[in-house]
Amino acid sequence: MSDRIVLSGVRGRGFHGVFEHERREGQEFVVDVALSVDLAAAGASDDLVDTVNYGEIGAAALARIEGEPFDLIERLAEVIAADALSHSAVDEVTVTVHKPQAPVGVPFGDVTVSVTRQRHPVPVVIALGANLVRGEDSPADTLAAAVAELEFDVGLTGIRVSPTYDTTPVGGPPGQPDYANAVLVGRTTLSPASLLRALHAVEAGFDRTREVRWGARTLDLDLVQYGDPASGTDVVSERAHLTLPHPRAHERAFVLVPWLAVDQAAVLRRGGDVVAVADLVGTVDTHGVRLTEDES
Repeated sequence: MSDRIVLSGVRGRGFHGVFEHERREGQEFVVDVALSVDLAAAGASDDLVDTVNYGEIGAAALARIEGEPFDLIERLAEVIAADALSHSAVDEVTVTVHKPQAPVGVPFGDVTVSVTRQRHPVPVVIALGANLVRGEDSPADTLAAAVAELEFDVGLTGIRVSPTYDTTPVGGPPGQPDYANAVLVGRTTLSPASLLRALHAVEAGFDRTREVRWGARTLDLDLVQYGDPASGTDVVSERAHLTLPHPRAHERAFVLVPWLAVDQAAVLRRGGDVVAVADLVGTVDTHGVRLTEDES
């Protein structure tokens, strides 16, 4: 991730320190916050909703400076970093806390502590599909190769993948060949926007094109869900470039059947409700979803 937002020199008076006079009299602290953020969407839309409001980042940092006193500026840096990572667009943050009036006991210019933190791994659900032969690879071969890239190049961890299913095309132009479909569950430290961009990069590496909506394709990777609806930690987004959860996952048998196969306890947010995928499978026509012979 090369996109960054840097907010430097947030100043405030705080009462952090191990000495009694520091807690009593206070002193000035200065904080710098550097955020790794996917800014492609904001650059295209010119809309604040597609980026991080650095005014909010600064206000949160100042509140920490002026708020609860800590013995160590290491702790101050840690809580400011955690605040920044609570924004769903932030992949990584570096926080530097300056303590220019620290009781060092020798002439000095500044004392700083810097910490770099990534977001904790978050559960994700990705639907995979392909219905075009690529070179000597069948669509099922393509799905297997894509899973390897998601693990080794995109960095997904804890990966579990469903069996592969042969499915009848839904929507799109007539006459398409059947699809190979599967669902992957895993964990990521990327933000939703960064993960989606990484998925598109993998698709491009497999010669995916988008001339015809719902047309035949060499590879399709859909981000179905980010976070855990059961605990209320899932990301809900209605932005044009990032819609979460996937708006049609609840009605697609070629997503629900493989998903249930890999995770019997799976749940999906549908409107204001969190619904078991097992219950959703009972509401869709599954006749066009057949376990691939090699998986039988």
